[in-house]
Amino acid sequence: MFDYVDATAYANDQGSRARKLFAAVVLAALDDAIADDKKYGNGPEVIARWARSRDGREVLSCAGIDPSERCVSGLMEFVKRGVRTSVALSREESERRAAA
Repeated sequence: MFDYVDATAYANDQGSRARKLFAAVVLAALDDAIADDKKYGNGPEVIARWARSRDGREVLSCAGIDPSERCVSGLMEFVKRGVRTSVALSREESERRAAA
């Protein structure tokens, strides 16, 4: 009986780790698009093209994100803001936004 529970818990933990891995890929794609936006000025188009591609949709799905057009527009807005993901996810940035 406990073997079944342990196997289920292990499988769930593996799925959670895989989702986190794909979420890291999404964050890296956002950082690359922000860098492209600062360098070439085409960051939102780059992230939109990636998110609408087959690979992008697959990565977003594996990260637990619905690859809809609403998601694509949200990614584009994030890139337009130009705040790197490491800064946007930091505690200081969230406190600054809450104060504003």
